[in-house]
This record gives sequence, structure tokens and C-alpha cells, in this order.
Amino acid sequence: MTVTLLHYTPLIVCADAIRTCWQSFDKSDQGGEKDRELIDRVGNKFKHASTLEHLHYTFYIEGISRALLQELSRHRMASLSVKSTRYTLKELKDEAPFDPMDFGRATSYLVMTGVEIVDHMSVQALENLRQVLASGVSNDRAKYCLPESYKTELTWSINARSLQNFLSLRSDKSALWEIHDLAHTIYSAVPQEHQYLFAASIKGEGHE
Repeated sequence: MTVTLLHYTPLIVCADAIRTCWQSFDKSDQGGEKDRELIDRVGNKFKHASTLEHLHYTFYIEGISRALLQELSRHRMASLSVKSTRYTLKELKDEAPFDPMDFGRATSYLVMTGVEIVDHMSVQALENLRQVLASGVSNDRAKYCLPESYKTELTWSINARSLQNFLSLRSDKSALWEIHDLAHTIYSAVPQEHQYLFAASIKGEGHE
């Protein structure tokens, strides 16, 4: 998978939002160490976490499975715009047949689990889908044959408070392995000067 940070809110916006409550704008150091400490103290230590909602992050996420996409949909305080299978399945129509025992070309379309029988069945499902499309069935109907491992991509926007929750839940070793990897990759994509806000939320290392 690949995660690209497209846009983020400067820390000064959150600091100014917090200072609005006490009208303490004169104490700002314009996003410097004093403002960074203020955001951490109020948003994290004092648990006035709604102030963190003024920070937003937008990521472009590529190469994840539709199984992972279902997991992302459970995080309701986020916005996502997903690659449409209705319009993009045509990319599969002109492919040569896939050999279920040869995972090579299939990796362009599928997330592989490393479990041979699972990946074998996924490639077989991909070949079944290709045949359905080649027969002239419309994308609207053919997409019901999509394996859960089929790759997709999306633009994903989330505020800092919700991102803390996401990272805390999904970086845990009990999370689905793929979304566990995604959580660590997203944390790495967050601007370095913002990572201190999420350090307590991230757990362990990436999936091995």
C-alpha cells in the first residue's frame, strides 16, 4: 500500500481555536513550541479533545483491499471518496486469462495475504470476474463477483481527534493485519511536527 499526505491544517489554527476560549492570542508564538505545548496540554492532558477537531488531514491511499475498505467505513468521523468499480472494472476486460497458480500479474489487482490457499482462491475469483466482464455483462452486475482482496484506492480526510481514535484501535496487534499496517503507514505520513499528538495512540511496530 501507499499513503500520500495531500493536505493538513497548520498547528497555529488549532492553537488559535484554543486561545479563543481565553482570548489569550497575545501569548501565541505563531505555531512554535508554546503553541505546540498548549495544544498537547489542552487537547490531550486536559482531555478537551474537541479542540483537536480543528486539525484536519487528507490522505490518498492506494493498494488496499476492499476488505480493508469495509473496516474504514466503521470510522464514521471521516470522509472518504473511493475509486468506483462501476467505472473502472473495464481495466480488467482486456487482460489475458489469469493462471490461479501464478500470482504474478494478479498482484496488480489483488492484495495477497501470504496464505497460499487464500491467494489461490482470490486469483481464481479474479479470473472468474474477468470472464464475466469479457462475456459482456455490465460492470453494475459484474462487480458482484469481486473478491474481497480486490485492490482499491481512495481519498480519506479525518480530524486529529478521530485520527487518535483510529490509530489507537487499528495499530493494536488485535486489528486486521492490513489495517494494522495502514495505521502505522498513516502515522508515518503525518507531518513530523504533528506526530507528537499521536505518539501515545500508536501501538507497537508495523505488521511482520
